[in-house]
Amino acid sequence: MDSDTTVTDNAKDYYGQVLGGSGDLQTSACCPSDALPVFARDIISDIHPEVLEKFYGCGSPIPELIEGKTVVDLGCGTGRDCYLFSKLVGAHGRVLGIDMTGQQLAVARAHQDYHRDLWGYDSSNVEFIEGYIEDLSMIEDDSVDVVTSNCVLNMSTSKENVFAEIFRVLKPGGELFFSDIFALQRIPKALMEDPVLHGECLAGAIYTEDFRRLLLGLGIHDYRVITQSSFTIENPEIQAKIGMIDFLSMTVRAFKIDVEDRCEDYGQVALYKGGIEQSPHAYRLDDHHLFRVGKAEPVCSNTARMLALTRLGDYFQIIGDESVHFGLFDCGASPVATGNQDDEAGGACC
Repeated sequence: MDSDTTVTDNAKDYYGQVLGGSGDLQTSACCPSDALPVFARDIISDIHPEVLEKFYGCGSPIPELIEGKTVVDLGCGTGRDCYLFSKLVGAHGRVLGIDMTGQQLAVARAHQDYHRDLWGYDSSNVEFIEGYIEDLSMIEDDSVDVVTSNCVLNMSTSKENVFAEIFRVLKPGGELFFSDIFALQRIPKALMEDPVLHGECLAGAIYTEDFRRLLLGLGIHDYRVITQSSFTIENPEIQAKIGMIDFLSMTVRAFKIDVEDRCEDYGQVALYKGGIEQSPHAYRLDDHHLFRVGKAEPVCSNTARMLALTRLGDYFQIIGDESVHFGLFDCGASPVATGNQDDEAGGACC
């Protein structure tokens, strides 16, 4: 048995057999660091208690504006986020949850009828599939509006395959919107085989610069950080093993559109027209782009394209085009690259 298979089997055992609930976790890495967005808080209180009890995640990757959309949740576990999406996409939307752990999926499937009746649907709009996130062959090319994941992609032993599959299944203009644990240094491969370090979402965390390079190799030249926070490992045994690594919990978004690898200035401005139900007064694109209704903001060409060529397009007006170039857009440094948590963040220069 090769080492990658061993690591994967260890993860299945950790989440299927070792952990009885989120209270059994030994670190806070797989615990939510971001508060749920306001529009999701009432929904979460209605989700079945057993689904919530066995939920493991490090953020709140709950995208807005997904009514009627197709959403895929990678590493869905017991389906907490899937059932949130079930309500948000509505009766005409579709949610597909994929997980490799049969015990987790059994809990998710047991409550499909409960949530169908709760939301008042004629049939469940959620489907759960047992499978591996490195192989999404059950999903057609260019067929998904949003792919999301909550503290699971770090566990893959073949992240190149995972992200290649994600951008294969996304529609043009579609979005990857996920939370995960990232590392500010490369982690020794030998630590991946420690079932606790891996199961606690630490040993598989991707180095932030390797993540940037991975996306570049797939033609994704700009990603955006929505939130990020550092955390400390309080467990002495785990700290002794991997305490030399600095970790971040981040929520990230990346669109399947053609953008440049730097933020370029064409003198464009963006105006949020309003109309997004969950963001009536202002829309936050990332950790340093907040668009208030009616207030024009200067933007780089990458940001302009993100707002115009995705599901956000009906809600924004982009003034100006790319006919005259003024050089690099002044958007500040990235804390992911520098480790400076006080600077602005992002994937290209934003």
